[in-house]
Amino acid sequence: MLAHKKLDSATSSARLPSLVGLSLDSFNQTIADLGEPAFRARQLWHWIYYRGVPDFADMTNLAKSFRALLADHFTIARPQIATELVSNDGTRKWLLRLADGNEVETVYIPDDDRGTLCVSSQVGCTLTCKFCHTGTQRLVRNLTVEEIVGQVMLARDRLADWPSAGQKASHSDDEFRQVSNIVMMGMGEPLYNFDNVRDALHLVMNPEGLTLSKRRITLSTSGVVPMIPRCGEEIGVNLAISLHAVTDEVRDILVPLNKKYPLKELLAACRDYPGAHNARRITFEYVMLKDINDSPADARALVGLLKDLP
Repeated sequence: MLAHKKLDSATSSARLPSLVGLSLDSFNQTIADLGEPAFRARQLWHWIYYRGVPDFADMTNLAKSFRALLADHFTIARPQIATELVSNDGTRKWLLRLADGNEVETVYIPDDDRGTLCVSSQVGCTLTCKFCHTGTQRLVRNLTVEEIVGQVMLARDRLADWPSAGQKASHSDDEFRQVSNIVMMGMGEPLYNFDNVRDALHLVMNPEGLTLSKRRITLSTSGVVPMIPRCGEEIGVNLAISLHAVTDEVRDILVPLNKKYPLKELLAACRDYPGAHNARRITFEYVMLKDINDSPADARALVGLLKDLP
């Protein structure tokens, strides 16, 4: 059973530009523009992405004058938690309020051997999948790199999942974290916000930052076929396909994007997905809807449809 918790976590610095979400090059340039030496950028990067410290004042090896300068000009604030729902099994759902007042959801699902974080990529969605509540909402806008990465950082905050002082985190430690896996499976179609999703996941996978291995990240798409090769080449994470039907006739209704990119094209893109026959996996998601796509004949057709795919 989910229990409500109302949390007041608004930040007074929401209007300041954020250091969260900057690429490493942009981050270094920003600190150089302040007249600080390069090693200060490395120290600050470590505090923000590796230790997850949410307040410049707590970055103890930085000069007080530099900390004050940062606080005057930048923020490292997370999204505001409007509501947190906590289940008996440890599942958590956060309704997050962004700086402009829009809201998105982030969900954490614990299991025996992993903890999976479902991350949103858009406010609303352009797709109208019949079984998806987000599909009933209009698309408001894409999330920024800062807002995507901020969901991961907020989850680590709430779960006390940052490395403690003196502890060195690495990709080999993924299974010991509370957040060990990420799926781009929240609100929105991530391949329609490709650049920001790509850049955010690069920060999440950075070995000197959030250090999550790409083998533990999955991107879920409804089937934006032209972007699937770029996903494999430029991001390199596991792929999940929101399939839900074995014929174009049924999928046209359940996932209307199928009218633009039918099953034949979608499955061809999956066969050619870079690295799929080696380390990368493709997952096919299938919601069974009574008397629509749940017959034994559908099951047999599904086996045949996917039999030659990795």
